Amino acid sequence: MVFSSMTFLCVFLPIVFLTYCILPSIKIKNVFLVFASVLFYAYGEPVYVLLLLASTWLNFLFGKLMDRDQEKFRKRVLAAAVICNLVFLGIFKYTDMVISTGNWIFHSSVPKSGIILPIGISFYTFQAMSYVIDVYRREVEPQKKYLNVVLYISFFPQLIAGPIVKYYDIQKQIDTRKMEYTEVAKGLHRFIIGLGKKVLISNVMALTADAVFNAAPAELNICSAWIGAGAYMLQIYYDFSGYSDMAIGLGHMFGFHFQENFNYPYISASVTEFWRRWHISLSSWFKEYLYIPLGGNRKGMFRTCMNKIIVFFCTGLWHGASWTFVIWGLFHGLFLLFEMILPLKKLPQVLRHVYTLLVVCIGFVIFRAETITQGLQIIGQMFWGWDFSSAKMILTLEQLTPMFIFMFIIAVAGSTPWVEKVQKCWTRKPSIGIILQPASYVFTVILLFLCMLSLASGTYNPFIYFRF
Repeated sequence: MVFSSMTFLCVFLPIVFLTYCILPSIKIKNVFLVFASVLFYAYGEPVYVLLLLASTWLNFLFGKLMDRDQEKFRKRVLAAAVICNLVFLGIFKYTDMVISTGNWIFHSSVPKSGIILPIGISFYTFQAMSYVIDVYRREVEPQKKYLNVVLYISFFPQLIAGPIVKYYDIQKQIDTRKMEYTEVAKGLHRFIIGLGKKVLISNVMALTADAVFNAAPAELNICSAWIGAGAYMLQIYYDFSGYSDMAIGLGHMFGFHFQENFNYPYISASVTEFWRRWHISLSSWFKEYLYIPLGGNRKGMFRTCMNKIIVFFCTGLWHGASWTFVIWGLFHGLFLLFEMILPLKKLPQVLRHVYTLLVVCIGFVIFRAETITQGLQIIGQMFWGWDFSSAKMILTLEQLTPMFIFMFIIAVAGSTPWVEKVQKCWTRKPSIGIILQPASYVFTVILLFLCMLSLASGTYNPFIYFRF
């Protein structure tokens, strides 16, 4: 477990940021950030910090080895780098999944390895592969300073749950970034907004989602099943987009600029559009480093379909060592294929939006379920659970608390860009703009205070993507 939320907010982050501010040069600042990032990771993963450092060292060496002209040699180094990274990821993340699957297929009873999943291994492994692939493509020069590679891979704001940062996006910032007070203020505001998303919205949705998904199938009906599915849909969005906001905000505070990871995915009018708006850093990583190298859409319809299925199989598998994640990925991949041949754009906008939300919601039920059977049972209740007896309605009525209803409305509204549009309209009017900026700072302070109260009460839950 990484630093507790209160320790991070009240101790670690203030000390690191203030120390960073007073250090004299960018080189010393980088050394300090590496130290702070390793300390941050080692606090919760004292053994696996060695794995993180080994990964950075190996990829640093692979990058240096590719600083040659012989193309055949460079290809071999790239292959070795990709294999080593995937072996690291496979051993520590998928060993027990392989054992369980083998036991199920062959009716054997091989004991599980008991390997504990290193936190954030999927994120930092993909960043490491981004570096060596970019070097192989000659899009960047091999980094001669090991410290810079460590900082790129281990920088604590996005180390354990993204967004996934590609090396060519950040290489110049490592040595030449500047710290500006406006960026610090902007970053702190973004960080607090992300914290509020997680603590005040996602955690409330989590209570309802957990209650429904932990209930016995006999307790569910169509009402409770849809409430649980909707709650989880909002929980995972505010959980993950909240963390991304926090990471991007912290990046601004330290002079880094990370790409956006979410762009209102629930306003999408197709599953294809959803994946342009959801977990953008992962989608772009797979597109750039897997889909296009496989041939993309350049080699005919059949290859295009196969490439998309491969990408979404890997997308599901990346999320977790369970077949529920793989099925979730393939489920989305199949709908992308359907959208290639179906005249979806001819439908009214409202119908396309409803269709997309329905597909995404059903997919997240599979994603959240502990087993495929449980996921199918809940989906069945969402469409055929027409039993409204008092015994079936108990769970539903227990979830409809004033707090849940209020936060649900806030969550739905916040998942659309209407607030952003209202702000833009107001800022065009000078008289309102003068009031709006101070009001936003007051709102930020109040939001931080509410988050601290919630965290002090012990209602914080770990981020969902910590386990990926």
